Amino acid sequence: MPLLGKTLPVAALWLLLTAPANADGPQIAQVKTVEGIAFIVRDGSRITAKPGDSLYQHDIIETAADGAIGFTFIDNTVFSAGPGSQIALERFRYDSNNFHGEMLAGLRKGSLTAVSGDIARATPGAMKIRTPTAILGVSGTTFAVKVY
Repeated sequence: MPLLGKTLPVAALWLLLTAPANADGPQIAQVKTVEGIAFIVRDGSRITAKPGDSLYQHDIIETAADGAIGFTFIDNTVFSAGPGSQIALERFRYDSNNFHGEMLAGLRKGSLTAVSGDIARATPGAMKIRTPTAILGVSGTTFAVKVY
């Protein structure tokens, strides 16, 4: 019994130290490629993006004038952002048991190419991209959009 009393605080401390800093919920995507300079903005902190980094709901992805980034969501949706882009991962929910969910990403500036995944295939229109002037409802396809 004394071992259990010492193990629980150590395990709790380990979880706190290894948890992503200020991540909002579970991982929703992972960075696959980075060219030039790209950042993940999370809770006001700017982190230089690199392949393998986890992405979470409410993260903002930014690319510099020479930057590009590619990332894949857990529903197999793929995003690629070009130079000078800013994408907010506003809302993401996904149930891998039935492939249903919803996604809302905000393309604030720059360019985005996307290949929709399970969410758009299972529920056409459940994936949305918000721009400063429109909201695109995706029904399962490959598309590109640019915001000036």
